[in-house]
Amino acid sequence: MKYIFFGSPKFAEIILNKLIISGFIPAAVVCNPDKPVGRKKVLTSPPVKASIMQQVESIKGKIGIFQPENLSEAKYLLLNTKYDFFVVAAYSKIIPKEIIDIPKLGVIGVHPSLLPKYRGATPIQSVILNGEKETGTTLFLIDEKVDHGPILAARDLPIVSSDNYETLSKKLAEMSGDLLVEVLPKFINGEIKPQEQNHDEATFTKKFTTEDGFVKPEDLEEAQAKGGSNAVEIERKIRALNPDPGVWTLGLKAPLRIPDNKRIKLLEGRLSPTGLLILTKVQVEGKTPFVIKA
Repeated sequence: MKYIFFGSPKFAEIILNKLIISGFIPAAVVCNPDKPVGRKKVLTSPPVKASIMQQVESIKGKIGIFQPENLSEAKYLLLNTKYDFFVVAAYSKIIPKEIIDIPKLGVIGVHPSLLPKYRGATPIQSVILNGEKETGTTLFLIDEKVDHGPILAARDLPIVSSDNYETLSKKLAEMSGDLLVEVLPKFINGEIKPQEQNHDEATFTKKFTTEDGFVKPEDLEEAQAKGGSNAVEIERKIRALNPDPGVWTLGLKAPLRIPDNKRIKLLEGRLSPTGLLILTKVQVEGKTPFVIKA
């Protein structure tokens, strides 16, 4: 069976490695172009490409790598060979219908939520922000609408109070990879009947911006001194929106005294037994992160 894997970040890399280890080696991957990273603007490959380049030659040599700026650039390359299916995991670009129609069995999407809940770009951040106790992963057949197609399989995952974006993303990626390995043979053999989503129950997420990560200084002071809903909201925000787009405020009165004209990144925090917000790691802009000892 020939398939192509679409995906770029660490989430996709974990899933792809699970597939390769289990013998599902893609004919090619489609990922984002290399881009300059850091102050020195070092040209850096996305995690999926970097992972393939580290594979042994017997595997690496079988996998083509496409890095189009625009998917229309890859269309003609994809049309040159017959593919049975595609797998899409954390690929940041919309897959147009002309590409969805290429593989004979369809395009399998991997979405880290229990569809139809939390469709869209930020399901992992959103479940943390909303205080959900459970999330999961869904395999579905991609159509022209966002996270809309019929479901092949799903698996749930409890969210623990210490989960942040990075820990939850890793858990969901590993679960997604395991589920794909389990489901693909049944899918290929026509043993799975896709189930239409209940679209009336759909909820949607948005892409978060730098402004979404801003915490008003007065709200932060209240959360630290009195607790309450502000403390809960800010603690969730710290877990959900780091490292990107980040959580920040202007100035800090406690436990450090930092002037109001300084931008402070709030990197880690927790709630005390009485519900107060306790900051445990911050970073003054331009400085190294600072761990605050209890």
